[in-house]
Amino acid sequence: MTNLGKASNERPGNQDEDKGKPGNQTPFFEDVNLYTSDKALQEAVAREGGSHASRALVSFGLVCGSTDYYERARLANEHVPELQTHNALGERIDEVRYHPAYHELMEIACSESLHCAPWLQLVNKQGSQSADRQVARAAGLFLSGQVEPGHLTAISMTHAAVPALMKDTGLADKWLPLIVSRSYDPTPEAAEEKRSITVGLGLTEKQAGSDLRDTVTTAEPCETSSASSDGAGVYKLTGHKWFLSAPMSDAFLMTARTGEALSCFFVPRLVEESRRNGISFQRLKKKLGNRSCATAEAELDGTRGYLVGELGNGLAVIADTLSQLRLDRAVLATALMRQALAQAIHHSEHRSAFGKRLVDQPLVGQVLADLALDVEAATALVFRLARSFDRRKDQQAGAWMRLMTPVTAFWTTKIASGMISEVLECLGGNSYIDDMPVARAYREAPANALMAGSGNVLVLDVLRVLQREPDMLNVVMDDLAAASADDPHLNAAHKRIESILHDPRQLDLRARALTEGLAVLAAGTILRAHAPSAVAEAFIATRMGSLNRQTYGQGVDWADTRAIITRASPSS
Repeated sequence: MTNLGKASNERPGNQDEDKGKPGNQTPFFEDVNLYTSDKALQEAVAREGGSHASRALVSFGLVCGSTDYYERARLANEHVPELQTHNALGERIDEVRYHPAYHELMEIACSESLHCAPWLQLVNKQGSQSADRQVARAAGLFLSGQVEPGHLTAISMTHAAVPALMKDTGLADKWLPLIVSRSYDPTPEAAEEKRSITVGLGLTEKQAGSDLRDTVTTAEPCETSSASSDGAGVYKLTGHKWFLSAPMSDAFLMTARTGEALSCFFVPRLVEESRRNGISFQRLKKKLGNRSCATAEAELDGTRGYLVGELGNGLAVIADTLSQLRLDRAVLATALMRQALAQAIHHSEHRSAFGKRLVDQPLVGQVLADLALDVEAATALVFRLARSFDRRKDQQAGAWMRLMTPVTAFWTTKIASGMISEVLECLGGNSYIDDMPVARAYREAPANALMAGSGNVLVLDVLRVLQREPDMLNVVMDDLAAASADDPHLNAAHKRIESILHDPRQLDLRARALTEGLAVLAAGTILRAHAPSAVAEAFIATRMGSLNRQTYGQGVDWADTRAIITRASPSS
């Protein structure tokens, strides 16, 4: 565990009343264990097989909820990355420079193996892949992502790159030991000379967007060598990448056209003697959110890349990588919502108006309870998905992973922005100020959704499963039918989904309703089986009933809102 020093700023909001704190002020939500204060998270981790990591998660929850961690998050976002294209001598260097707080956050994440935990056994022979490492890692990502999700872009991409590299034994033997390391090495040296590396992605181009088949970057075999020392074909890439996330990564997975087909390449940023590998950064994107992480536009000019997998099979090579990224984005969307909810409840428990604490005002209580329902449902759903990644060789889990990955990513990333927007109103004007973590969460939510793939792209992936792998759908629908057995709301929701599936002529037009319906039904079945009745009954009745809901705080007047809020409260 990385040692966190004392925070640099003293927060007046943390002073005791007898030391001059003004009345009716909410203290900062800091120095809270983000794991032990979250009942829904603890239960989901245990339920889905992550109990073996509980002790580590308790410790990490304390780190992520500390004043020091919040301060590092603030600094990493306040002092945004800066691009240095040339040094003082006019030599091209193409370096992005980060505030030290960013590197400290990266060091903490790597020390917790957030970039490699499921793959440890591939190099170190530490257990088997069925040890529910995806669940435990997702929990660590959930904790860290509540406070500072930007640096986790590099962490997530490094983790997701491994399934692609595993498709080439030579590349895996050479590079995996450097990825599967609990150290963080930001030194500007060639990857082969470092003790650990991170891996970014360079897939998106100006004209291509989410459709990688429109990629125009080309790759041609190197004339001097048909293969590298590890057996991978060596190519020269020429073209551009419109979004090169985490540009100071030591290497990137990139797609490029080899003739008419699309192939995948492993592209080091620096080569022998730490020379640039023909990658020139044009500018850094000025993003709405995700500010601590840089995203560059890059030109490729004779850039050396190693072929990953078979020539012309690029989409298949990166398929598992994209699935891992979508799992992470679903986890992070839920983490952002959890942090927003915790902040809202904390504020309402400490702030008074009209003679009562805000949390005791009926209108406020209904809104908070309604928000809590979505957060607990999303938490249950993402950790069930994480378990399916751990157990993908099982037919049921494999079907769930294939179909429910885009479904879960779609629903969680879609509801996050609206949910956090409602929290801004719960907190008032302060929440819209950059000093407050909820402002960062609000900006991050749409960026996180885009990184999962636009909503329609996720829905198209669901349709592809229905068309090409109908057996996957049958397994999941049978599972949901059994879980819906004797609940009228769940049964009605299941029948609505079946009615959409049985009208293929309208499937394209109703695909978003189908996708959202699958997510809500699945979440409802999990809550019914495992959550307290107050939570399960309220979620099922309001999300699968006939009420036309446009805002939070409607239709829960009959529910035990106090029980729901108490369960979700970080102070209970």
